[in-house]
Formats: sequence, C-alpha cells, structure tokens
Amino acid sequence: MPTPQKQFEAQLKALPARPGVYLFRNAKGNVVYIGKAASLKSRVRSYFGATHAFEPKTRRLVEEIADIEFILTKTAQEALLLEATLVKRHQPFFNVRLKDDKHYPYLKIDLKEPWPRVEITRRVLNDGARYFGPFASAGSVRRSLDLVKKLFPWRSCTKVITGEDPRPCLEYFIHRCIGPCASLCTKEEYDTVISQTIMFLEGRTDEIARDLRREMQRASEELEYERAARLRDQVQAIERTTEQQVMEVRDRTDMDVFGLAREEQEAYVQVWFVRRGNVIGRDNFQLDGTADEPDAQVLASFIEQIYESAVYIPRRILLPFPIADQALIEEALSERRGRPVTVATPERGEKKQIVQRAVDNAREALQQARARWLADSGKKQEALQQLQDELNLPSLPQRIECYDISNIQGTSAVGSMVVFVDGHPKRNEYRRFRIKGVTGANDFAMMQEVLKRRFWKMRRETEAEGANEGASEELTHADTNRAAVTAELSQRNAGATMTPPSADGGDGAGAQQPRAEKTSLPARREGLVGRAEQSPTETEYDQSFGAVPDLVIVDGGKGQVSAAHDAMRNLGIGQIPLAGLAKRFEELYVKDIAEPIVLDRTSQALYLVQRLRDEAHRFAITYHRGVRSKSGIKSALDEIPGVGPKRKKALLRKFGSVKGIREATVEEIAATPGFTRAVAEKVLSGL
Repeated sequence: MPTPQKQFEAQLKALPARPGVYLFRNAKGNVVYIGKAASLKSRVRSYFGATHAFEPKTRRLVEEIADIEFILTKTAQEALLLEATLVKRHQPFFNVRLKDDKHYPYLKIDLKEPWPRVEITRRVLNDGARYFGPFASAGSVRRSLDLVKKLFPWRSCTKVITGEDPRPCLEYFIHRCIGPCASLCTKEEYDTVISQTIMFLEGRTDEIARDLRREMQRASEELEYERAARLRDQVQAIERTTEQQVMEVRDRTDMDVFGLAREEQEAYVQVWFVRRGNVIGRDNFQLDGTADEPDAQVLASFIEQIYESAVYIPRRILLPFPIADQALIEEALSERRGRPVTVATPERGEKKQIVQRAVDNAREALQQARARWLADSGKKQEALQQLQDELNLPSLPQRIECYDISNIQGTSAVGSMVVFVDGHPKRNEYRRFRIKGVTGANDFAMMQEVLKRRFWKMRRETEAEGANEGASEELTHADTNRAAVTAELSQRNAGATMTPPSADGGDGAGAQQPRAEKTSLPARREGLVGRAEQSPTETEYDQSFGAVPDLVIVDGGKGQVSAAHDAMRNLGIGQIPLAGLAKRFEELYVKDIAEPIVLDRTSQALYLVQRLRDEAHRFAITYHRGVRSKSGIKSALDEIPGVGPKRKKALLRKFGSVKGIREATVEEIAATPGFTRAVAEKVLSGL
C-alpha cells in the first residue's frame, strides 16, 4: 500500500503557494477536515511528513485522507472567514465545531415595517433590519425576548395594524402593549418604544433610564399621574435588571469576554457581552471535536466560528490565554468590523477578574450539564434501551463496567475500572490497578492483566458465595444473564480449585494448588489500590468484584476488544457482553462483527458511553500521575541496603546531591552522623 506521501505526490507538487482553504475527504467522499493556510503548498505538505512527530489526532486524520481539495482566497484573513463558514456547513469530524450547530437564533427588529415587532429568527439577511445575537439556544433567546417584552410595551401580535379595532387586546390592559391597533398611541410614541428596546439590547440602559425619568417628570408636571406611575415602574424594572448584572466594569468600551472549561472530551465556552460597562448577557456554547486539541486551538476555532455570522463585533475581546493565529484573527475581525478590534489576555485588574469569572462560570456550566443528564432518569433509561438495541444485548445493561489503561511508554502503568449502575456512576465500586506483569508499552497485555485480576476475583467471590450459601434465589441486574454466568462458573468450578493470575499477567490455568481455608486481607486486595471508600473487613462481601456486569466496555478499538475477549474467555466468562469505544470516530467495536456500530451523534446511548469512557480515563490518569510523581522522586539511595530515610536525609544535607555523594570518599561518608565505615562502603558501591 503506498504511503500518503506517495499517494498524493502529484497533487502536493501542484499546490499553489497562495492563501486558501483546504478540504480533506475520506474514501466515502465525506469532508473530514477543513483548514486554512497562508501558503497552501507548505501547509498541506506538512501533513505528509514524518507521522511519528504528529499528535494522535493528526495521525488518525492522515490515515483517513483519500482526496484533497482547495479553494484559493485573496488574503489569509479571507481564508480564515471562509474556513469558519465551511466548518459550519460540513461539520467535519476532525475540526473543533459548535455542537448541534444549525443556525443559532437571533432577535430581529425590522425597522422597515410601520409597526415593528421583536421576533426570533435563525437567518441573518442584508435587509436593513436590526439583529441581536447569536444566542446559544432557543431557551437563551426566549429568555431575552421575555425580558425585553416585560420592560418595553411593543406589540407581539402579527395582525395588520389599521388603528380601527374597536378595543385593544389583553396585553394593553396589563401594560405589555400601548395599543396601536385601536389608535391608543401615535406612531411617534410607538417608535420611541422600539428605539428604547434597541438601546436596551445594545446595553445603553443608562440612557434609557435618563430619558424615561425626564418623560416621567414631564407627565407629572402635566398632572398625568397614572402615566407617570407607569414610567416610574418601568425605570425601576430597568434598574433592577441592571443591578442583577454580576459585575460592572469601569471601562466603558464594548467587549466580549470568553471563558473556556474542558473535561475529557467535552468543552464549554461562556461568553459575557459587556456593553458600556454593563454585562448585558451571558451565554454558554458546547463544542465538539476537541479531543487532543490544545486549549489555544479550541478557543481560536470557536472565536472564528462565532463571529463568522455575528451581527456585531465589539472593539475589544478578552481571553483567558493567548490563542492560535491571534494576530490573524484580530486582523480579520477588524476588517469585518470596519474599525480596529483588539484581542487581549489581561493579566491584572478588573478585566482579569471578569475573565476569571467567565472561566469559572464555564466550568460550572459544564458540571451542571453533566449533573442534569445524570439526574434525568428518562434520558438514562433511553440510553440503556438504545444500548441494548444497538448491541443486541440479552437484557438491559443496568450494570456497566468500563476499563482504561494509562502509562507513558510502558512506565508507571495503571488500569482503572469504573462502574455505572442504571446509568449513574457508583463511585464506591470504582477500582484502580497497578500493572505488575507487563513490561514495555503493551496496552493489550495490560488490559488483559487488569481484566484477569478483576474477573478472577469475581470467580472467587462466586465460588465462595456458592459454597457458603448455595445457589441464591434473589438475583439483581439482568436475572437471566447473571444466572447463566453463575451456572457456568459453578459448572467450571465444581470440584476444582482456583489459582490467581500469575505474576506475569497470566491466569494461572492448570496450576492445581490447595485452597487456603481463609484468604488474608492483603492477598484479597492484591492489585487493588485506592478504593473510594474504606475497604471492607475480611468477612464483608466485595460487591464490586462479586457483581456480574451486564456490559463491559474497554477504551479502544478492535485490538483492545480482541485482547479483552481472550482474557475473559480464558476465565470462562466470554459470554459477558463486551464492546470497545474507539476515540477515532466514537464507534463501538464488538467481537466477531467486522464493521463498527456507529451510534447517532445526538443519541443518549453515545452520551452515556462517552461519560463512561471519560470517567475511566479520568480515574486512570489521576492514579497514573500519582504513581509517576512518586517514582519520579525516587533516588539511587533507595536501593542501597541499610540506607533508610534518616540516613538518606543526612547524606543529602551534607553533600547536596547524589552526584556529590558519589564524588565523596569513604571516610567523608563514614563521618556523617548515623554512618559507619561498612555502611559508607555500601553506599559508594551501590552508587
């Protein structure tokens, strides 16, 4: 098979050294990535160099490329804007993109109408109307619409206004409209309401309040007390709305403030809209395609796309950190605005505070989104049902276990096991494993070791439970499946003894050793590290290791699934449903099925398995960091017999480092408090 460099050699030579946008398509003709370049020739060729230097996401992308297209632009700024437009249109898998991006909603006021209304639209046209947005969701725009309607009495009906209606509708009597349909206001009065609405949406609340107070004073002087009271109430409502803003900025420059929060595969951006010193609105946007992308690239891609169709670009944009292509984005936004736009990362003062508020709120929005999903029993049930249908499971997967491996080139290798019951994480049954029997970077063998150790413990728990209590009549979580597993385990174990997995990661099959009357607690906990709660006593039943899962998920594709299946089959539990979730395209791989199962990107089932995979990854990498940090502070002195913590501390205090100790004489080391000549000789020989 030709390498990508050879496959596209002719196309790469023909690429122009000019600005433009390039599109990569896969074998099915689908656009999988869109990028921009100041020089198409050099940028596209960079994908086909030494792949070992690429990030994992880029390596996966290169494997998918079957065709290359490009579009020339006049400038790099034009290429940036075109890239954002095409990403929104094609939604390529490998691009950072706005989640569920159709057309974000806007508020529209058509000033060409004689009696304008405020309405919601998803299309921005060059029709002379005023547009405000975009808003992240229909809920966001409706909340803004409701607020504006409470403060300003414009008409919400769609009837043709003739002024000849015999009486106005209910909205007039509750002060939500000034009644143009029944000629209860003049055209000038109605236009004033619309003008105030526009000023409010622009953040000019101080001007509105000042004008309303002046009008209220005039009405009072003319003895129109009822009208003056209505204006007073309107001023107070506007002031209450302004007071609810979380922060007021002394700088009166219009600005948008961005905060980014990420957790595993998820990313949320919160945008604060600051106009004339007031935070007039906030909105959260969720992103897709952020895996393996640095924060600088994620936020840059979001800014490109959010301003691609924005009707207003402020003078200043504040960020929590510098972004990729910042100078280019600044130039492109300035060109779109027609005036200079500054993209900055504040380091101190009130601007730094408001950026930090945006970051904190983005993080909170991410956690709340997860909490809402976990609290929604309907969505969890739907996810479990979809998983059962898609994977053809014999029963609803009420207990799902997910496994992940974390290591750096085989060092400090650990594995994790997380448990979800009825779609909800059961953290007191999470487990962590220190890999002991695998050397080198062999994720397949590491996964096998973790599964062997976990399910060997399940066999032991099942055998012990059967010997002490007999067959249990009360089964939980998928009775049929668990009964089948228990029956097979009982049949396999009848009259036989068990041997734990060998030190090299094997399962010890065939080694016939007498079973001890009582296994000690340390032996029972071999390989178990860091339980989320206090370990049970020897007589307690370990629910996490004794329970039979309805579904096992491993992080990875065909290779991981095959390795996991071999380990489980060797333990006699090969009939437990097993699947692998590959990061490549979020596909599920199942043993003996050639094609992966592709869940709908908006399905609850995909969201559930992503949560499982992310939780397993988080749990594994947290433990891996702890193990790595401990191994990183080890010293050569730790391996020398007779040198404990006190002697080690005394040596380092006297000589400063291991190198200083190595260069010292036996007499100098022996003169250290707590040392003898014999120990000093051991130190030097050991170093």
